[in-house]
Amino acid sequence: MPESKESDDGVQIDLISGERMAGMTSMEKIRMILDGVHEGNIVILEEGLSPDEESRLIEVTMTEISPDGFNGIEIETYPRAQTDDASFLDRLMGRESTNKLTVIGPANQIQTLHKDETLISALVSRR
Repeated sequence: MPESKESDDGVQIDLISGERMAGMTSMEKIRMILDGVHEGNIVILEEGLSPDEESRLIEVTMTEISPDGFNGIEIETYPRAQTDDASFLDRLMGRESTNKLTVIGPANQIQTLHKDETLISALVSRR
């Protein structure tokens, strides 16, 4: 991930492709996300995380919260339609596709205003 440059002019948004995430282990993905969020960046994942990875991300985040530092994360996920990429067997077995857009940011900077099947609306404040 590129180094964050402190600026009073705005908020840095890191858009991470599925291709980049494909070669990483779950912990490498989580660490990359949390490192970006610790720097105050908004991280957008093209293909999202698996349910297990999302759970692990929340667990690791909880251990890193500190009263005078890191406030945690805000995470919103945008699942694709059931019929898009999931095979019949995956749908039958209840497996969730990881093909989804995920927005992650510092809890003290991002506030979800609205979310439905077609829109995530968020207010992002400066540091």
